[in-house]
Amino acid sequence: MHTLMNARMKLRSAMLVLMAFAFLAAFSTTALGQCSMCRSALAGSNNAFFIRNFNIGVLVLLVPPVTIFCSIFVVLKRYKKADDEEHSTPPPMPPESTPKPE
Repeated sequence: MHTLMNARMKLRSAMLVLMAFAFLAAFSTTALGQCSMCRSALAGSNNAFFIRNFNIGVLVLLVPPVTIFCSIFVVLKRYKKADDEEHSTPPPMPPESTPKPE
C-alpha cells in the first residue's frame, strides 16, 4: 500500500516538474517566434503555393507528437480509473447470522 502511495507521489511530482518545464518552454520569447531557417525560407519566397504547402507540412509534422501525447494521456487516465475502482469497492458484507422464518 505504501509503495503505491510513494509511486503516486513520485508520479505527481514528476508530472508537476514536466508541466512547469513545458509551460516555461512554451512561453519563452524564442518559442513564440519562428525559427530563423523557417523565417528565411518563407521570407525569400513570394510564392503563395509554397507558403501554403510549407504550413501544411508543419501541421503534418505536428500530428505524430500530438498522437503520442494523447495516447499516453488516455492510457494514464484508464490506469487511474481502474486503480480508483479497485480501491473504492466496499468489502463484501458478511452473511446474516439470523435464521429466516419459515
